[in-house]
Amino acid sequence: MLERIKKTASFIRDSVAGGGAFEEPEVGIILGTGLGGLVGSIDISASINYSDIPDFPVSTVEGHSGRLIFGRLGGRRVVAMQGRLHYYEGWEPWQVVFPVRVMKFLGIRTLFVSNASGGINPSFRAGDIMVITDHINLIPNPLVGPNIAELGPRFPDMHGCYDPGLRGIAARVAAEEGIELRYGVYVGGTGPTFETQAEYRYYGAVGGDTAGMSTTPEVIAARHMGIPVFGASIITNVGLSDEAGDHADVQKQGAAAEKRMTTLFVKIIERLT
Repeated sequence: MLERIKKTASFIRDSVAGGGAFEEPEVGIILGTGLGGLVGSIDISASINYSDIPDFPVSTVEGHSGRLIFGRLGGRRVVAMQGRLHYYEGWEPWQVVFPVRVMKFLGIRTLFVSNASGGINPSFRAGDIMVITDHINLIPNPLVGPNIAELGPRFPDMHGCYDPGLRGIAARVAAEEGIELRYGVYVGGTGPTFETQAEYRYYGAVGGDTAGMSTTPEVIAARHMGIPVFGASIITNVGLSDEAGDHADVQKQGAAAEKRMTTLFVKIIERLT
């Protein structure tokens, strides 16, 4: 797999540079639901479709465009995934995290992730933004199999997998910008079914505040490689209500919170050292 990662990263460098010097991105961003509008804030220098990149999985979910975007945001060089991969699409766990591995070899030093999720915490409301403080991973672990020492250790520690320093910056930004934030634990399940109410009760009983179908594999891979992570969820529905899960409503709630989420991410990136 290591050679695949290096070959793909080399292809992207050559394609983006176009014969010139390649500027390594400092920040990687996975544009999940609620952060698609961030693209409009990026001073784009280049983009490339996933389908044109060797060995790169292609997103099949509505609302996930499938482009790798390079440019500047908040004074930093960034690479953004416009569309993520999900285990429920049929990809193997190592394929789901392959783009994060490639971004590491392109040069990123920090990873930002976003998603849409169903609220478990009874104090949450649809449209809230939750900063992820920790997670419970119920998706097959992407590190299962032979370990590649050049990527990271056999048994990586997941304490503080969502960087406390980045969360501190988020709190200061939110106070200055008047953005109300929630904080909590994200439960990553396989999907593609929305959770039953019994499952929501179970997730709450074991410490979850919100549940979704992504994010945890990418974060595990990033931490395996020593990359600090900031993550945030848009609460699209309250899972213990009688409201039925609906992907169109997930997209609607994501769009409603998009401006606040974009402001939060841009302002945090501006303050990175």
